[in-house]
Amino acid sequence: METRANHVWVGAVTLALLAVLAAVIIWIAKLNQGHLDEFDIFFKQSVDGLSKGSAVSYAGVPAGQIKDIELWSKDPSFVRVRIAVEDKIPILQGTTATIQGSFTGVSAVQLNGGVRGAPPIAEPGPEGVPVIPTKRGGLGELLSNAPLLLDRLATLTERLTMVLSDDNQKAFKNILANTDRLTGSLADASPQVKPTLAELQATLKQATATLASFDKVAGTADQMLGQDGSSLVKQLHTTLTSAQSAADALNATLTDTRPAARQLSESTLPAAEDAIRDLRATTRALRAVTEKIDDQGAGALLGGPKLPDYKP
Repeated sequence: METRANHVWVGAVTLALLAVLAAVIIWIAKLNQGHLDEFDIFFKQSVDGLSKGSAVSYAGVPAGQIKDIELWSKDPSFVRVRIAVEDKIPILQGTTATIQGSFTGVSAVQLNGGVRGAPPIAEPGPEGVPVIPTKRGGLGELLSNAPLLLDRLATLTERLTMVLSDDNQKAFKNILANTDRLTGSLADASPQVKPTLAELQATLKQATATLASFDKVAGTADQMLGQDGSSLVKQLHTTLTSAQSAADALNATLTDTRPAARQLSESTLPAAEDAIRDLRATTRALRAVTEKIDDQGAGALLGGPKLPDYKP
């Protein structure tokens, strides 16, 4: 009987010592942890991944943990999260709380935005402790806008499908085929244009040389030409200028792939041939005038040849 009583006392003392040891450990842990300040955070979004004991950090530095999490009884659209933060953490005006999510499903509360010199958040909120305002995090913002992004993506896909329909693809194919055919026709017409352009350039060169000769003769001729000779030179200058413009237009037509080949063969080539014929006629007339001045003098341009004296 006495042996059994000793066993009871030994067990009671052992339990008492274990309780004292646990209390000492808890006291030491609280002593190392320091004083904790409590704050409420009201999230108007999903708090998936948060739970009691989840970590609370300030700018990435561990600052405390979540003490309680529940739907706010006064407005169920808000989730009230009470956190306990070490008193050495500066919870100042401008500090905001966000949910730091991850793809593993575990979330934490992230505090940021305290400004040096700002007063601390100390005014009690509706539940008796100060309230830290919230701000949507990057991942939370993305997840909340996911339905809108998916809807816009579906609309964009539908419109792309309409643009790339069978009818539109057929139209694009026809456009490319017509462009290829037009380019080929213009390339086929190029050998016909090049000889005409070369002939026109040779005619212009010959006409320019003839005009230079006429200017030289007219400058040394008798002043009886007067205003008539000057007008003729001006007219020839105008004709050559028009011919040069026609040559420039033909050059532009040859290098520009936009005009149709039919217009090139039916309109531009005949115009160039007419210009060549006019220049040749002008050159012949100018050469005849020059030769006449050389043979008969400048007076030959103002009247007919001098009749011989009549002898009865």
